[in-house]
Amino acid sequence: MGGRVTETQLLARIERGERIESAEEMTEEYKENLIHLMTMQADSELSGGYGYVPWIMKAPDVEEKHVVAQIVKDEHRHAAVMYGLLADLGVDVKAHVKAHDEALAMRIDDAADIGTARITADKRVNIFYYPIDTWADFTFFNFCMDRGAGHQLEDVRQCSYGPWVRAIEGIFKEEKFHIRHGEFWVKKLAEDAATHDEAQKTFEKWYIRTMNIFGRPRTAKNAVYRKYRLKLRDNDDVRQAFAAEVKDKAESVGLHPPEWKPVWDKLPEEAQIPG
Repeated sequence: MGGRVTETQLLARIERGERIESAEEMTEEYKENLIHLMTMQADSELSGGYGYVPWIMKAPDVEEKHVVAQIVKDEHRHAAVMYGLLADLGVDVKAHVKAHDEALAMRIDDAADIGTARITADKRVNIFYYPIDTWADFTFFNFCMDRGAGHQLEDVRQCSYGPWVRAIEGIFKEEKFHIRHGEFWVKKLAEDAATHDEAQKTFEKWYIRTMNIFGRPRTAKNAVYRKYRLKLRDNDDVRQAFAAEVKDKAESVGLHPPEWKPVWDKLPEEAQIPG
């Protein structure tokens, strides 16, 4: 159980750059925040994998069916890794997944705009409510959301919880593969006159949805995460790093990011981690 060390002792270790390795080394507050963030990632990985499954069959050729199957496998492996970390901290993972499994597979209508709201009790990042209806959707999801997740995982790679740091390295490498797949197809769709307009429209849709995942600037919750070195940066710093990179990548193939306006009144006070 957590709570066997004092807050002062824990923060001193974190300040020295030491990593926390077990529940016995945590305060209850540290443990609760850690579990919250890891559950967000685990639920997002599982939900993301569910959303990709239909594209194994609908991908444009046999090679791409294989690629999609690999991405589905990666996402489910990531979920299994994250749920394993949660189980090590005493979370009843079987009960959690059983309670939320059907909801995690659920998708809303593509025309809906839920901004930054969550509409179910699981902890997935809300972009995973949206359906992937076309091959362009699939590739721009890789291009935008997987890149956004990569920027968030950069903080995890340097966080204070050792088991998460070690687990994230393999996940991070596989997410890079997903991003490269998206880049290949975005270039292909954007530079073809027959598909350029669809590419621009699809990019705008997923860009805005991805910009919504990072959370409000300067929240009290984010300050707690940074105090415990579960995150290193403010939410908006991560968002701006993503926006700058994706702008360069998109403009290099003739696409242009749309204007994005936050809707903070709908956002819960928490940062969000994807897969």
